[in-house]
Amino acid sequence: MSLALLMISIDITIVATALDTINIDLHATVDWSAWTLSAYQLGSVTALPIAGRLSDALGRKRMFFIFISIFTGASLLCGLSTNIYELIGLRFVQALGGGGLVPSVTGIVSDLYGPERDRPIGLMTSIYPLGALIGPAVGGVIVTYFSWRFIFFINVPIGVLLMVLLARLVPADPPAQPGRLRVDVLGAALMCLSILALMLGIGEIGRSTALSFTPYALLGTAVVLGALFFVRQQHASLPILPAVLLKQRAFALVNGINLLYGAAIFGIFSLVPLYAQVTFGMPALEAGALLAIRAGAMAVMAALTSILVIRQFGYRAPMAVGFVISAAGLIMLATPPHVLSPFAWLALSSTVSGIGVGIAGPPSNNANIQLMPAQIGAIVGLRAMFRQIGGIVAISIAAAMVGTTATGPRTLPLIFLVLGLLLLAVSPAIVGVPEDPARNATPEALI
Repeated sequence: MSLALLMISIDITIVATALDTINIDLHATVDWSAWTLSAYQLGSVTALPIAGRLSDALGRKRMFFIFISIFTGASLLCGLSTNIYELIGLRFVQALGGGGLVPSVTGIVSDLYGPERDRPIGLMTSIYPLGALIGPAVGGVIVTYFSWRFIFFINVPIGVLLMVLLARLVPADPPAQPGRLRVDVLGAALMCLSILALMLGIGEIGRSTALSFTPYALLGTAVVLGALFFVRQQHASLPILPAVLLKQRAFALVNGINLLYGAAIFGIFSLVPLYAQVTFGMPALEAGALLAIRAGAMAVMAALTSILVIRQFGYRAPMAVGFVISAAGLIMLATPPHVLSPFAWLALSSTVSGIGVGIAGPPSNNANIQLMPAQIGAIVGLRAMFRQIGGIVAISIAAAMVGTTATGPRTLPLIFLVLGLLLLAVSPAIVGVPEDPARNATPEALI
């Protein structure tokens, strides 16, 4: 199960190192190649709310096999793509498999270890920062010495190995109980289509003339579909957004922060390697190392914060400190290097950002759980969903600005600056985040 999470974690970060090479090889523009990141996030958002329900109803092992098959097959086809449009569509399918794996993995471990599951789940979730550390480095090596296609091909033997291990090590599922299968597929579809229309509308704003009707039609469609999604949540028997949460002011505040968190911390930072390559002519290996440096700082600070800080200071104070430091890292990225070399300056900026994320992450995750402690699984899924949506919107806006303006990637520093200032501006709102200093950090909070 840890190997499966490692593969997913690596795949999330490894593609960012290859965007420039993909642009050249597939004759694509930046705004289209960035869709390889956005499409994966969109697929994950779509899969997360329903994968857990499928796993509960049809069996963990059975659904794990289906999801890993989807992920592995789509990875192979991604590597064989002949144009950027094929690659984007296949990345969406790949994400359906990858996003679906996460609930199945956690469920299998929980079933196997029962009341003793805390330690194995905690150890397993520590794989995520490790994958974020390995992915950019491996991607840089592959792009430098091989073809970008191997960043997808590498998943195929791992996926096959996982299928073999699954068959040999994981006990068989009990008989499936279709009567328990209650999945809000319509709600998930409305949410996915609303986000897709929003992404397309943002992209068309940059490509269309001032008098073009297309972007406004797409944005209007996004609003209508989003409204239908919320109406659906009021009537679905098992909604993606439980009604008890929608009535909480704290829910709106926490997940508003999650949207910005996803945009500034996870979304826009995936474009840093592209920024380093295009603006400073940095080799792919060095550009990918920037994400690895950030992941290393993030992993160290997250562990220290979880062990030493939360019990002493609660959630709000470290969240605020982490947001301020993360903002400083983004503002540094927006500032041209003077004394230091471009790589040294961007590495320092990435380190500062990683420190901020490492401090803010664990208390932020725990604060989310306080919204509905009795249903940790649902809260974890919603938290991930809102952060993914924030990342999708940030990448879509950045790609539209970078790929369709005369100044091109030189607009990225402006985006870094704006998001850094937004993080600073939202920091005072953290006073309204749920607080419970006496509560111990749970393993799920570290996911």
